[in-house]
Amino acid sequence: MVTQPLLIVALAMAAGLVLSRLMKLLNLPNVTGYLIAGVLIGPYVLNLVTMEHIQGIKLITTTALGFIAFSIGGEFKIKFLKKLGKQIIVITIVQAVTTVVVVAAALLLIPGEHRLPRALLLGAIAAATAPAATLLVVRQYKARGPVTETLLPVTAFDDAIGLMIFSLCLALAIAFSAGEGLTVQAVVLEPLREIGLSLLVGGVAGGLLGIITRYFRSNANRLCLMLATVFACVALSEKWELSSLLTCMMVGAVFANMRRDSIRILEIVDGWTPALFMLFFVFSGAELDFSILPAVGIAGVVYIIARSLGKYFGAFAGSAMSGAEPTVKKYLGITLFPQAGVAIGMAQMVAATPELPAELSGQVVTVALFATLVYELIGPILTKIALAKAGEIAPENLKHHIKRNWKDLLNWKL
Repeated sequence: MVTQPLLIVALAMAAGLVLSRLMKLLNLPNVTGYLIAGVLIGPYVLNLVTMEHIQGIKLITTTALGFIAFSIGGEFKIKFLKKLGKQIIVITIVQAVTTVVVVAAALLLIPGEHRLPRALLLGAIAAATAPAATLLVVRQYKARGPVTETLLPVTAFDDAIGLMIFSLCLALAIAFSAGEGLTVQAVVLEPLREIGLSLLVGGVAGGLLGIITRYFRSNANRLCLMLATVFACVALSEKWELSSLLTCMMVGAVFANMRRDSIRILEIVDGWTPALFMLFFVFSGAELDFSILPAVGIAGVVYIIARSLGKYFGAFAGSAMSGAEPTVKKYLGITLFPQAGVAIGMAQMVAATPELPAELSGQVVTVALFATLVYELIGPILTKIALAKAGEIAPENLKHHIKRNWKDLLNWKL
């Protein structure tokens, strides 16, 4: 068993690299390999990394959550929203809300302790999608057409909507799980306070970051400024009991709208975070508790089915309401099935919330991780099929990609 924290980190990165290489050969997203690597080295398989080790380096997970939210906020520009147009905004909001309602309603039918807070939390997590996995499929097969043009902005906007819904549902879940003295203050005022203060703190921090970066020109100094800002916002969110996801997203959003060169500056952070995100996913996979899978098995299956139905019919309804093309109505929902980083981040936020019962947190994390593994295995495949059925992948691109995969598999070089 590994005991040194740095050796644990090194082991996690090595396992993540090896499994990500295997996933590439199998035409699956890297995040799938990271999660499987975590499962293998974690306490429930090889036990090279124990839960005590994971808890001891929880700072990595907490920090990664902040940067995931910060990167999402960086895409949330007012100019971008205007460019999206009414159709994209309507589709995104309708499919996200529909998914939350369908999943929460379905899970409420499953008996058990903490039924309502579990339904709220998993319903909110269900709204999130995986832009990286979707973008990978689009690029690999050079997809072009109405579905692709709608899909990319929807996935970019969807996670921002999902984070706001999750912040509200988390606050409500804390109030309901307490089970005592449910009042207007606990159910309404406290969630609004948390969301409002999170946005305020993030807005102020983002504004300061936008001003201060004017006086620092080098990439190294600007990187240090952004790291310090995200670190500070995560720490303040924990100290003041705010949503670090919402706070850091607001930092990215305000900064992106203050700086014309925000894309170039934010790319500096992108060069620093891949290793952090790898560790985040590996350690998240290590927390997948197989011992409680039988207990939450029904909830996991219901979650996957309900989320798939919510995404499909929500996208269909949003497309119909906004007057989208027939292929968009028919196939867009299927392309929204992939789920990864943001959903895992939400689940980890649940695990890091001390006000929630440990049993409830364990159920939510297990279901979310289990569903992520399933979606990351089949989601990209379904996205490819949907885009091909929509006529947006040329047949020659499909044939070329299949041949290339077999060639890579036969000539595997690290």
